[in-house]
Amino acid sequence: MVQMPAMNAVVEVLKSEGVDVAFGCPGAAILPLYKAMEQVGGIEHLTVRHEEGATHMADGWSRTTGGVGVAIGTSGPAGTNMITGLYTAMADSVPIVCITGQNRTDLLDKEGFQAVDIVEVAKPVTKWAVQIKEPGTAPWIFREAFRIAREGRPGPVLVDIPLDVALGQITYDSEIDAPLPVSTVHPHPPRVERALDMLLAAERPMILAGGGVIISEASAELTELARTLRVPVQVTLMGKGSFDEDSELYAGMTGVQTSQRYGNASFLESDFVLAVGARFGDRHTGQIDVYRGERTFVHVDIEATQLGRVFEPDLGIVSDARLFLRELLAAARRRNARAEVEPWIRRVGELKQTLTRREDFDSVPIKAPRVYREINEAFDDSAYFVTAIGLYQIWGGQHQKAHRPRHYQVCGQAGPLGWEIPAAIGVRKALADTEPDAEVVGVVGDYSFQYMVEELAVAAQYNVPFVLIMLNNEYLGLIRQAEIPYEMNYQVDIHYDAYGSDNVKIMEAYGCTGRRVFDPGEIREAIDWARKEASTTSRPVLVEIMIEREANTPHGPAIDAVKEFEPDQ
Repeated sequence: MVQMPAMNAVVEVLKSEGVDVAFGCPGAAILPLYKAMEQVGGIEHLTVRHEEGATHMADGWSRTTGGVGVAIGTSGPAGTNMITGLYTAMADSVPIVCITGQNRTDLLDKEGFQAVDIVEVAKPVTKWAVQIKEPGTAPWIFREAFRIAREGRPGPVLVDIPLDVALGQITYDSEIDAPLPVSTVHPHPPRVERALDMLLAAERPMILAGGGVIISEASAELTELARTLRVPVQVTLMGKGSFDEDSELYAGMTGVQTSQRYGNASFLESDFVLAVGARFGDRHTGQIDVYRGERTFVHVDIEATQLGRVFEPDLGIVSDARLFLRELLAAARRRNARAEVEPWIRRVGELKQTLTRREDFDSVPIKAPRVYREINEAFDDSAYFVTAIGLYQIWGGQHQKAHRPRHYQVCGQAGPLGWEIPAAIGVRKALADTEPDAEVVGVVGDYSFQYMVEELAVAAQYNVPFVLIMLNNEYLGLIRQAEIPYEMNYQVDIHYDAYGSDNVKIMEAYGCTGRRVFDPGEIREAIDWARKEASTTSRPVLVEIMIEREANTPHGPAIDAVKEFEPDQ
């Protein structure tokens, strides 16, 4: 066996687990790991400007590859800065491993410098948080960390490494080591048969695809099942891209915010829902009594504790999404079964044609739906999109199309501001070898852009190109201090500084470029320019679109109470 530094063994483990790039910020307590990365080689490292940015980059990398992303930070505040990213990954079932340095073990109970108990801090937002106590356990703890991150419902893990442990020597031979096996959950066959019986008995059935369909790489099985049985399909926000939105069988998205009018309408007319890999989030369901109604539900999820968590289904099935869809498809083919619901399919088609939202606005200031029409027309289904939280996430859910899995990345449940720029960096790095010419596009809001804008320096430093399309509804609507009561002047000053900045000049400060658009007729030309500029410069490029200050956004407390505005609003 081979004697080596414990951190060299850790790097060997990371490489064998499929890690080819890591995102982090060096510091004293984590330097042994960085030294090992330098000595062993094989893992590219991007130095971030803030540790939260590292977690979001690892998150974007993971969502794109399906692998386990890695973020690295030192002791103390580096770990606490990662908590938001851990929470985001936990909420959206994204497998990442965050590695933190720690002060020496003899100082952990003596209030040593930066000796925060990051394991206890991270436990609520991780699948596993652990501190390595002995150097000899380091490679095996990391093997377990990757297994846990992947297995079942994926999620984040934090591994904390005290400095004295990191400096230890151990016996390890990477030639006779491999990743731990990851178990999965097969559906119980009688429940698969029962689910098929219930679906075939329905007059207006619907398949609801959640994020679990994408996580389990089950989009092909979903599409084949829908075509074989001839059943309409809806997606949740996290499932967007799991089913082609141009398909005849696509029935939209239901929700109180991110939804289509025809999606809500068709859902309300359905009598049976087969929900696969969906958790019934509150922005999807709205009021449960309306959502539940009189329809029959089958709920399939890999995490047993999700069944009945929001409401009790008529049939619950614990299973990996892809394995369930495969078994259901096999059962349907054995029976030569097909749902006899052609009138229902035609009805869904009618709703898609009639219950739409207008996007062809030519007015100035620009209306948000027009921006998404231009995005849909400018990019084909090979482009990768990232978008975060706010009105533009709602507009994106309502108007932007997605056709392929892992091409529409959205931080759904946690909704951290500033996610898009670091996530876009992670997505772009994930594609460096497999799709070097793929386009990555971040759709951002004016405030979210500024929240983690410093990570633009990372993209500029490492030549990471992508397009940022900003919907800025604040710059044109800055209110005068004279209109505000005296006691609010202080807040208004901050308001001016935060929202009224020249975002194009901010891009230039980081060595990037941008354009500002005021007229809807200029949007497409600006997007085309940005695409070429990003490719030429290998850096981020901004298209800042100045939209109306106050916009009518369809939403409501329940899916039957979403307020729609007049067509010209």
